[in-house]
Amino acid sequence: MKRRQFIQSLSTTAVTLGLPILTSEASTDKNTNNAMKRKIFITGGGTWRGFSKYFIGLTGKENPKICFVPTATGDRESSINDFYASCEDMPVRPYILKTFISSYNTKRSFADTIMSMDAIIVGGGNTMNMLAIWKAQGIDVALRKAYDAGILMAGGSAGSLCWFESGTTDSRPIELSKVECLGWLKGSHCPHYDGEAGRRPLYQGLIKKGELPPGYACDNFAGIYFENEQYVKSVALNDKSHSYYVEVVGGKVNEKVLPIEIVN
Repeated sequence: MKRRQFIQSLSTTAVTLGLPILTSEASTDKNTNNAMKRKIFITGGGTWRGFSKYFIGLTGKENPKICFVPTATGDRESSINDFYASCEDMPVRPYILKTFISSYNTKRSFADTIMSMDAIIVGGGNTMNMLAIWKAQGIDVALRKAYDAGILMAGGSAGSLCWFESGTTDSRPIELSKVECLGWLKGSHCPHYDGEAGRRPLYQGLIKKGELPPGYACDNFAGIYFENEQYVKSVALNDKSHSYYVEVVGGKVNEKVLPIEIVN
């Protein structure tokens, strides 16, 4: 599909759903003059195992190199073990990018590791701490370079929230609050929309007050795929899990349920 046809197809999808059309120029390989697709796949939470086939297909590779980034849990071993377990019997080559490291036993830069992958999966946990570490280590810059090169970015919970401008988080003591993120995807985000009682009312309330921009919410076991910062489709593991576009219309919160494709 030619670039003009591709952009038109995304615009048609957005218009049909009543979503905002975000314009941006696709990255271009100067040697081939082919448009490079920037790809992000997010989920509201739940297991990656169920989304594996769909996710692998998005890489365009038969045996992709998948790198899991567990920064949000402090490189917790249980998170890493869960990722490896989700890759069992799947046609992938799993890797781990640990950030709690020392120079003595880490002989490759974060950027070199990230750029050698076909996809990056960011795990859940503390979004604020994760972003702070990324910025201190230059990982945010390395991830952006990989994203612009067409390497698939993905994640759930903290791993879905981080790509947006802002959203809701449990990263602080006492109560849920808002957080500023990388801003690659315009608008806000709320993961665990159906999984935690405080998420939906807080997200809607912040958007209504103008403290968060309109954005996308995902139930656990539901996800959204974006190309070149444009909404493409919503997917789910069952017909009870959904994604939503939340905005204010006529002074009232409007929660638009996005059509889903069941994947497994």
